[in-house]
Amino acid sequence: DVQLQASGGGWVQAGGSLRLSCAASGFIFDDYAIGWFRQAPGKEREGVSCISNYDGSTFYVDHLEGRFTTSSDNAKNTVYLQMNTLKPEDTAVYYCAALPTGSSWCALSVHEYDYWGQGTLVTVSS
Repeated sequence: DVQLQASGGGWVQAGGSLRLSCAASGFIFDDYAIGWFRQAPGKEREGVSCISNYDGSTFYVDHLEGRFTTSSDNAKNTVYLQMNTLKPEDTAVYYCAALPTGSSWCALSVHEYDYWGQGTLVTVSS
């Protein structure tokens, strides 16, 4: 079974940093892309970033690129989301999701992803 376990969320003051992890199992890691998404209270889930484990290509939603960085450790089947200079508006539940691609392509649309982790809450206080 495909399993994704997101962790690393917590409480942080504005301007601080957090690193989220997404541990994956049950599929050939290199053949998949992993996307990060977030959902703030009362809002729709939105794409944050994605990474192709095929070749490490990354993509970001425009307004977060520069503060957020996605990386992967294929030996550990784990993808990371480093979040810097956090703002109160970054408060959300963060999810990772998996998409079979077998290429350098990945997507930032929730509708493209087949498998989802359970989410980890990030709270940024002002």
